[in-house]
Amino acid sequence: MKKFVAELIGTFTLVLFGCGAAVLAGEQVGQLGIAFAFGLTITGMAYGIGPISGCHINPAVSFGSFVSGRMPLNEMLLYWAAQFVGAVVAAGVLYLIASGQSGYDLASGGLGQNGYGEHSPGGYSLLSGFVFEIVATFIFLIVIFGSTQKAAPGAVAGMAIGLTLTLIHITGIQVTGVSVNPARSFGPAVFVGGAALTQLWLFFVAPLIGAGLAGLVLKAGIVEAEE
Repeated sequence: MKKFVAELIGTFTLVLFGCGAAVLAGEQVGQLGIAFAFGLTITGMAYGIGPISGCHINPAVSFGSFVSGRMPLNEMLLYWAAQFVGAVVAAGVLYLIASGQSGYDLASGGLGQNGYGEHSPGGYSLLSGFVFEIVATFIFLIVIFGSTQKAAPGAVAGMAIGLTLTLIHITGIQVTGVSVNPARSFGPAVFVGGAALTQLWLFFVAPLIGAGLAGLVLKAGIVEAEE
């Protein structure tokens, strides 16, 4: 239960403050500020709940860990449940806060949902979004696996992971709004509905492909330091 609660809290925090930066302060902080909001949140959570659950707060990370052999199936499913619940609760809290602003409209203001085509922030196609999400998730998982192995300096793992997520957002916000995390996409989509839900499949499939590939690379020992 400690791991379940830790993952729920971590995912809740990521969605609330990451998506919240876009919804509540996007005009003030810009794309760079939003990118750092996601990166700083995962950095803080890495040190806050990392010793309890490993701070996955992302179904793709848990899936990659399962594929690599680091995590059994039943534990992965437990993590998934916590992550999706945390994301939905966070999106609900964010909606409650955002709706308190005069003139806010869910249909136009959204909740930081992801999208492609006409729903991409920069008008990028389905193919562009699909490729970006696979590649970005793969790289993100490689950094996570590499920085958390025994030979790595554990004290800086959270910083490396957080900065990598920041970099991914700086590069990709205009493409899809950046998911690399099915739960982060699911929470806002539940409330926004419409295209956010119909396009949700991409933000499940692509991150899981990228994570699965990273897991296979780890399992093959390619990114593990020599003993």
